[in-house]
Amino acid sequence: MNDTSAAHPEPLTILLGCDTFAPDVNGAARFAERLAAGLVARGHEVHVIAPAYDGVGERDEVHEGATMRVHRLFSLRWLPHDWLRFMMPWTMERNSGRILDRVKPDVVHFQSHFVVGRGLSVAAVRRGIRVVATNHTMPENMLEYTLVPKFLQPILLKWSWWDAGRIMRRACAVTTPTQRAAEYLTAGTGIPNVLAVGNGVRVAEYTPNFAPRTENRILFVGRVTGEKRIDVLLRAIPLLPESLDVKVEIVGDGDQKHHLERMAQQLSIADRVTFSGHVDEAELKRAYTRATVLAMPSTAELQSIVTMEAMSSGLPVVAADAMALPHLVHDGENGYLFRPDDEHDLAAKLEKLLTLPPAEFTAMKMASLRLIQIHDIDRTLDTFECLYRGLPVADALAEPDLGEVAEEGEVAGEDATAGR
Repeated sequence: MNDTSAAHPEPLTILLGCDTFAPDVNGAARFAERLAAGLVARGHEVHVIAPAYDGVGERDEVHEGATMRVHRLFSLRWLPHDWLRFMMPWTMERNSGRILDRVKPDVVHFQSHFVVGRGLSVAAVRRGIRVVATNHTMPENMLEYTLVPKFLQPILLKWSWWDAGRIMRRACAVTTPTQRAAEYLTAGTGIPNVLAVGNGVRVAEYTPNFAPRTENRILFVGRVTGEKRIDVLLRAIPLLPESLDVKVEIVGDGDQKHHLERMAQQLSIADRVTFSGHVDEAELKRAYTRATVLAMPSTAELQSIVTMEAMSSGLPVVAADAMALPHLVHDGENGYLFRPDDEHDLAAKLEKLLTLPPAEFTAMKMASLRLIQIHDIDRTLDTFECLYRGLPVADALAEPDLGEVAEEGEVAGEDATAGR
């Protein structure tokens, strides 16, 4: 791995601007937490601008085991959404300027353009501070929460992409989690040379289980909202052979939970489906370890940290053939892709995977462990350190030798098996 921190030992002062951050539970918030914690671990001084939940002001907070300075700004709940909060856009530039003048960061890195990126980027550029932008969101996903009539939504969508491009052009570098997402962002905004920088996951923190299977447990992790298409998964379960005796665990909360609980009853599978709600990090990792396969029916994933965590846990994945999921799920290698919104194809792929001979099933688990290595958080940190310093990122983004990774994964797999 390219160790940029060793080549450039001088620590940086970095300000992350986040429209969503802990205690929010979603991919963008999780990425920002891990990025901030990883940068702190490398000796950098990290500040975060984020919405306030329980009091306005700045304070030291501990996230992912690292202490960082978080500037909590006044925010209100966006009522059409079950958890989303927003800071006041008309005060963001003034508040950002006040924080920038006190912190004097070397670089500003905003995680979305909706509110914080809008004012923070203006204030930073005015002060000659380097700006890096990352996009985690598809404007299409936000339309259902705007309350705008459907006939006006195409106009709003077109404006949203234009607005995103206008704000992100203030940055010296623009990133998004995968190459497919980068192409999507370029097509929507016209911004060239968008870099694909993976969200990253600390692979070593997850525990694969290679013990003989005693059940077929299908796991979904994520926000329980319409865009995740969990209903497709539930409709697929009655189509599976009864002999498989599958159980389903859904980890996460959201506005669709009660609707999906009723659906499970209507489909006569309520006794096989567990809605675990929001769980802490330790329990989430145990859920991955005890699962047989991750099902990811969402069609709106710009990367899917959940899929990366599942792969780090040695799980095969059955995922919708949409957006960035094919970037992680190599069909027939570490899982299968199914036609989006097609419960029959999802059921067929789940059955195919759950009836594999043990040796082939283990090979898929090993493939997940091998393929996830290129998404280890240290490679992500290497890349952003380069971007923060204005250095070339080619070495940090280079693919590792997967042959060497496979050998390392086999050893880890043997150790994990021996220890269970």
